[in-house]
Order: sequence, then C-alpha cells, then structure tokens
Amino acid sequence: MQENKPILIVGLGNPGDKYSCTRHNVGFMAVDFLTGTDASWKSEKEAYTTVVKVDGNKIIFAKPQTYMNNSGISVAGLMKFYKIPLENLFVIHDDMDLKLGDIREKVGGGSAGHNGIKSIDNHVGKEYNRIRIGIGHPRDVNSPIDPSDWVLGNFSDSELEKIKSAIKNINLSNK
Repeated sequence: MQENKPILIVGLGNPGDKYSCTRHNVGFMAVDFLTGTDASWKSEKEAYTTVVKVDGNKIIFAKPQTYMNNSGISVAGLMKFYKIPLENLFVIHDDMDLKLGDIREKVGGGSAGHNGIKSIDNHVGKEYNRIRIGIGHPRDVNSPIDPSDWVLGNFSDSELEKIKSAIKNINLSNK
C-alpha cells in the first residue's frame, strides 16, 4: 500500500431495495457495517461514497450504483478522481466458492466468474486487494437453483445472522 495516498474500499452489490438482502450484496452490507449508521453518503462517479479520516489517512468507502456487471466503471472513475493507486484499492465481494460466512483476503487473481470483479479487472487491472465473503454455493445445500439465481436470492434469517457475524470480523486496521 502506498503511504500518504487515499485508500478506496469498495463494497460490491446492486442498487435498489429489491437487492438489499441478496447474497450478491454482501459487499454493500460490509461497507455499511464498517462505516456505521452515522455515515454521510453522497453520490459521485456513479457511486455512493463517504469519506473518513483515520490517523490522518483519507479512506473513501464506496457502493457503486452501476449494477454489479459494470462496477468497474464506477471504481475507475473514483480511482482517477481521488488519485488512488491500485495497491490502495480494496474490494469486498461475495464468493460462492467459500462456505457461508468464511472470509478470505488476497491480492490479484482471477474473477472466478464474478462479473463485478471481471468489470473491475477490465477497467483498472487485477492487482488490487480483495476481501471475499463466502455466500456458499447451491450445491452445498443440495439445491437445484442455478448459480446466477442463487446470488440474486435473499439470505434466510439464519444465513443473514452468520453473514453479519462474519462481517464484524473484517479488520481493516492492519491494512
């Protein structure tokens, strides 16, 4: 990470109430938790953003409003506007290949079929920080649901509690 440069933390999701509790929106859920209920959001570069200062460092939290498949448009615009180096970009997103509530971090890599990640990769490159939150896979629960329908499905109450508990364990203070 480049010191003395802003940090951009992007939660991926889809805009609108109908998507608010879907598996694909865990990135939005995580950013909402990390920023707290007092966050003041504004609309810019096709995203909702809020800026906080931590130990003199500017941290921009963002929720792209371009829908998942075009997240890279918003992320690229924010990076250009705030002069964010790629290594200071953190993207929080859902991952079907992880068990429900598991969290993994990595830098770079493939998209694993995640269209939001594909879009960001295409617009800014691949070597950014990823925080993946497991949403499970329909095969884990012997469900015949197509994966694309799975990610747009709502969490059950018990699944949502597990996700909320996992999000509370995201620690950005050591970044």
